[in-house]
Amino acid sequence: MLAEKTSVIVSERRVKCHIFEPSKRQLWTVVGMGKEHWLAPELDYCSCEGFYYGKLKGKKSCYHLDSVKIAQSQHEIEYIEFSDEEYLDFVKSLLEEI
Repeated sequence: MLAEKTSVIVSERRVKCHIFEPSKRQLWTVVGMGKEHWLAPELDYCSCEGFYYGKLKGKKSCYHLDSVKIAQSQHEIEYIEFSDEEYLDFVKSLLEEI
């Protein structure tokens, strides 16, 4: 079941890397079931509830984080460019969904 979820996310290119220019700042998101989740793959963090409750139970990851790692290894990431001026509004909208 978990492998199927990650496979669908990767194959549908729902792993997104938002790049802000000219600073080259990056924000990662995964479009999940009903909402978008913010991730920091380098910190092993995801904003989904499953990640939070999984951590309480000793899990190290969630299927969104696993999807990012698979998408990175398979080069199946959608890159979206923004200007640095859009960064603050983007982060605000992302935080509103959390």
